[in-house]
Amino acid sequence: MTEGEDWREFRVVDAFTRRPFSGNPAAVVLPDPESELDAETMQAVAAEVNLSETAFPSAPNHEGTRILRWFTPTTEVTLCGHATLATAHVLFEGGAPSPLRFLSASGELTVHREVGTSETEGHLLRLDFPADPPRPGPPPPGLMTALGCFEETPFAAGARCGVVELSGVEDVRTLRPDLVALRRVPLPVGMLGVSVTAAVRDPSPESPHFVSRFFGPWVGVDEDPVTGMAHCVLGPYWAARLGDTLRARQLSARRGVLEVRMRDDRVHLVGEAVMMARGTIRVR
Repeated sequence: MTEGEDWREFRVVDAFTRRPFSGNPAAVVLPDPESELDAETMQAVAAEVNLSETAFPSAPNHEGTRILRWFTPTTEVTLCGHATLATAHVLFEGGAPSPLRFLSASGELTVHREVGTSETEGHLLRLDFPADPPRPGPPPPGLMTALGCFEETPFAAGARCGVVELSGVEDVRTLRPDLVALRRVPLPVGMLGVSVTAAVRDPSPESPHFVSRFFGPWVGVDEDPVTGMAHCVLGPYWAARLGDTLRARQLSARRGVLEVRMRDDRVHLVGEAVMMARGTIRVR
């Protein structure tokens, strides 16, 4: 290192999975209490890392609360589930006590170590996020055509995510949207992307209750592997029909699983994470 350079430790974590090389990878840049990064630098680092999300937790204040921000390669977002899970995994590994408390653009978020089975004990983490109940309505112009769906396909809009309900799991799995056309669809202000979803008919005790995929070319993420933010919308969407505690699977190429629990106006997202890389990155 030469004089004037600034290097930070970072981690890469696969979130919402217990297997390496699956789930959703996120980078976590560890803080330096004596030198905070500005938003421009955070965005540059996220573009350099080029994962769907890079998280920047601050050092804790005197009450133990941290500020948490998330950036895609092109923009800052107001909520991100998998990068919050990744951040918590890194901080817990470093000795931070449970629960973790974060201040974010979506208010206060907490992460708890979850009591699990002997196989998952100490590995399950529970995110406490704000619910984002979607309302049925007409889709944005051109959305169904770009997705490759029938115009009469049901649509509902949450504040951050649109929901398109398909008739079955295979329809979700085999969907091939036109991403160039999709990027031109005008989404409402604040909406980060669209989830396509379907219920699982007659689920077994091990299978999910519903599946989904998430497309976010508007924020620089063509298809996100596993999207916690979207499940803040999908949870209340499916709860009325399927129950308050639901197993979910995202059918991206990398796959990922989580449990979704509705708790009044909050959604609890429960999942695991795997450390994949440790290193340092230049920030100036």
